Amino acid sequence: MTKTEWRPWLILGAFSLLLFLITASTFSSLGVVLPSMIKEKGWSFQHAFLGFTLLGAFCGGSSWLPAILIRKIGVRGTILAGSAIMVAGFVCLARADGLMIYFLGTALCGVGYQAMALIPGTHVLSMLFQKRALPFGIYFTIGSLGGVAGPWMVLGVMDAAGGAWRPYWWVQALASAVVGVICAAMVGGRAFLERSSVKTDAAVAEDAKSAPANARVYRTARDWTVKEALRTPQFYILLAAYFSHLLGGVTAVSLAPSHLAEIGVGATLVAGMLSLESLMQVAARLGGGLIGDRIDPRWLLAGSQGALAVGLLALGWANSYPLMVLFAVGTGVGFGMTVLAVTMLLLNYYGRKSNLELFSLTCLIGALSALGPVIGGAMRDHLGGFAPTFQLFSLVIGVIAVAVLFMRPPRKVDAEQTSAPISSDRSSLLQDAA
Repeated sequence: MTKTEWRPWLILGAFSLLLFLITASTFSSLGVVLPSMIKEKGWSFQHAFLGFTLLGAFCGGSSWLPAILIRKIGVRGTILAGSAIMVAGFVCLARADGLMIYFLGTALCGVGYQAMALIPGTHVLSMLFQKRALPFGIYFTIGSLGGVAGPWMVLGVMDAAGGAWRPYWWVQALASAVVGVICAAMVGGRAFLERSSVKTDAAVAEDAKSAPANARVYRTARDWTVKEALRTPQFYILLAAYFSHLLGGVTAVSLAPSHLAEIGVGATLVAGMLSLESLMQVAARLGGGLIGDRIDPRWLLAGSQGALAVGLLALGWANSYPLMVLFAVGTGVGFGMTVLAVTMLLLNYYGRKSNLELFSLTCLIGALSALGPVIGGAMRDHLGGFAPTFQLFSLVIGVIAVAVLFMRPPRKVDAEQTSAPISSDRSSLLQDAA
């Protein structure tokens, strides 16, 4: 394998390591470290867990920033800027003597999460690979493994530090700086990425033009502008699917322990189900990556949304082992597969050139998913249980799954673009699947 052939895979490895690290050190670690922080500082649980809300809200709400930075200072500069923001966030957490610096730290980590890896990573991988399902599958799979490893990283560092929690944040600050610099160095400058994107775009366009009308996987032969994409209903269906998977996934993980405890499920079994849910995320993303270039990602998205809806519904009545397993498998597969399928469909439907802005807009909706646990808590206070929340969210996600099922690729005709209708014709649906 020549240098030009293996370099994209090395860059994929670097971005995967970066996503693994920041996933493990933020969302997966904060909940494990917080009890020690609360005990030492005497914070209330309400104030302490507000940090989670800020982490999620700033992660989604800042998704516009990396797109602007990449266009202005390039991918390498954006990664370094994101690393600096992430390091600043961890330093704030390590030095947290009051709530304000703690809140600032979680907010900075949310901003750094997007700028350091997620948006630059998807942007660069789309420039380097013609067949994108497997690289994206590897990327998101390794990121999911960070969610599994995070709690163990906390326990290991705190055990080595005699139970102190501040050293953990210092270690993560150092690791973010080192891995961020390595990834920025490996990704190369504008010239390399531009040469790669020209070659990749030409190959993708040629494949799309030569593909038969009944090809299993639709890929546009022409790039769409952001304005054109925003005029199509398909974009908003993909936006809704991305939002729903965050809303359902975050709500399930945050509320499931309290809900299952209320209906008499033991803590050990709850932990086992949450671990199974995380492992199913990993399996779904890896499996999706292996088949995403052979099966239209639309089918993967419809299946993942349906699985998430069934998993949430099962969680509402999870008073038996089969229902608890159905919850873990359904929400794990649904949460894990949706982000991969949406990422692939945005590229397949609208091309690569505007994908940076379109993916950033899609991630922006993630800020609203932080309301899921709040809504669940309010419904619990008024209705006496968490089950109605899971049932409501399951219904919403089920409607989106049906919309995805009957969605057709958007079409451009000459200079004008017209969106293919979302047909309910069963014969057309079966023909499209052939």
